[in-house]
Amino acid sequence: MKYKIVTGLIAILFLTALSACAASTDILREKGGQETVSPDKKDSGESEGASEENTDMNIRQTGWTKAVPAAYKEDADKKGKVMQVVYKSEDYVRDSKAITKTAYVYTPYGYNENDTDTKYNILYLMHGWGGHAGEYFEYASTKNMFDHLIENGDIPPVIIVSATFYNENSDADFSSSIDEFRQFHRDFEEHLMPAVEGRFHTYAASTSPEDLKASRDHRAFGGFSLGSVTTWLQFCYDYDYIRWFLPMSGSCWYYGTYGDFQFEKNVDFIEQLVKDNRLDERGYFIYHAVGTKDAVKSQSIDMSEEMLSREIFTPDHYVFYQKEGGYHDFDAVQEYLYNALPLFFPSDSRAGEDAYTADTKISDVINDPVFGDYGRLIFPVDEGYYSGNTLGELRLTWYSNIDPDKTVEIANYMKAQAKDGKTIFYDIYTDKEKAADPAKEDTGLFFFKGKPGARFAVCNAGGGFAYVGAMHDSFPHALELSKKGYNAFALIYRPGAQTACEDLARAIRFIFEHAEELEVNTDCYSLWGGSAGGRMCAYLGSYGPVRFGGGNLPRPGACVIQYTGHSEYAKSDPPTYSCVGTSDGIANWRTMKERADAMSGIGIPTEFHTYKGLSHGFGLGTGTVAEGWLDDAVAFWEKQMK
Repeated sequence: MKYKIVTGLIAILFLTALSACAASTDILREKGGQETVSPDKKDSGESEGASEENTDMNIRQTGWTKAVPAAYKEDADKKGKVMQVVYKSEDYVRDSKAITKTAYVYTPYGYNENDTDTKYNILYLMHGWGGHAGEYFEYASTKNMFDHLIENGDIPPVIIVSATFYNENSDADFSSSIDEFRQFHRDFEEHLMPAVEGRFHTYAASTSPEDLKASRDHRAFGGFSLGSVTTWLQFCYDYDYIRWFLPMSGSCWYYGTYGDFQFEKNVDFIEQLVKDNRLDERGYFIYHAVGTKDAVKSQSIDMSEEMLSREIFTPDHYVFYQKEGGYHDFDAVQEYLYNALPLFFPSDSRAGEDAYTADTKISDVINDPVFGDYGRLIFPVDEGYYSGNTLGELRLTWYSNIDPDKTVEIANYMKAQAKDGKTIFYDIYTDKEKAADPAKEDTGLFFFKGKPGARFAVCNAGGGFAYVGAMHDSFPHALELSKKGYNAFALIYRPGAQTACEDLARAIRFIFEHAEELEVNTDCYSLWGGSAGGRMCAYLGSYGPVRFGGGNLPRPGACVIQYTGHSEYAKSDPPTYSCVGTSDGIANWRTMKERADAMSGIGIPTEFHTYKGLSHGFGLGTGTVAEGWLDDAVAFWEKQMK
């Protein structure tokens, strides 16, 4: 279902005739003939374009947004609250007489107005033509998404303000609306920001201009349609107060207006503003977004082309992302917010002052009292298979493309869950069994909980059956699956092919026996694995848990296998999704393709992908041509559920 923003569509009806003569393209073409390639080319292994890597924000400068998980649009367990705030202002467009205005403020779950020690980041949002205060909270799925982003640790708790550039004297016709949003920055500086941040606990020590400016790193502003234009003007006027900007479907109108955009002149002004105010040093970040089917997309694309043509706008200051198939509606807005907010307010801050960072020692995580005895299983038990002293330096034998940011995110997610009193680790063997076989001490299931009653997956890292590379090869997968609402487990198993399969069979049995307690649906469960973990999935898929002592339980409904040279299969094999890099020196892609083709030939549903140039053990493939493969694999699994 598309959540059409009615006021935005009114604008479309009036403006489409003007936009029809503008350039229309689904692919942003950068100056110099380079381009960002459409998502449908990724499976072929073609380049994603010449966009630079953004080392600070860990995303490319141009690209495609990721979809909001369906579960994020449903009710969360921990819900924030929305309240109305009426504040005094002035009618800046007409006579500067005193007026009252309204905004709506979202406070996250657990917000305590009496707790003045806890500080919160803050996001201001602006509607489009004909909109009104509180519009962002009228779509339940948008508020639910905010709740889930916070509950799942994607962002720290944040205060969100849905404001308006209109007032009680405003006319909502198009030309009058332009007059209103051009003056909004004065309302923001002198009235709205002091009213909100004088009441709610943000990082501003007071509402003085000096203290509000000093807390700019913790303040963001975004807007859609004419709200996007307002966001650009907020950058032009209020860069001293705001560091993070999210213009959604709109360009800068500091000079000109609709039909007279003056892109070059506007970008000249922004470039000079950055230089004159040392914003490169002080920090700023603009996440500019639009949908490929947005009726007024051309102005965003033209604006982005002009921005990207200037060397000063590096990837850690400006990025441009498109939603494939995105319209001028709230469905697209939700996706832009979902992708941008974790960049503005990283999840590292969720755990507070004691949060892990890339500089945190691995030994400090292992020995953190919050994890008890199982902290030693987060990283390989045999230290000879990993190197690096800190989370940011972690390297694992036989693996490539290890993402330090994901390592830090996972460690903080685990810590936050454990601090909240949630069980994130389960023993699969009894004390008696472990006493009889001490090797079983080094086994167990890490639980990444999704929605109650959702199906489950067991993720199995590789490591040549010598160790378990969970931090790169199963924890990230399990975390992403949980964000999509599925209940995901990551298995820590004993080295050796036979013992590893026995542990996987035991883990499946454990989950089935405790399904009610774990709140999981056991129908059409899936097994995921890379390298040696992929072989485990294949063996259990072919022979079932019973072959390895797991009891007469059903085979998985789907197997998802990465980079393993396993070639055996049986008629009873479940539907199988597999992927591998063409430069994998351990698992030959041709061997994997031959297995997939043979299985398909006897009627087993399969899906196979290769990724040009990737080597062994790319994990989620973040920042590579394989990025997004997990979404394809989930879709494959979901087909088997029907």
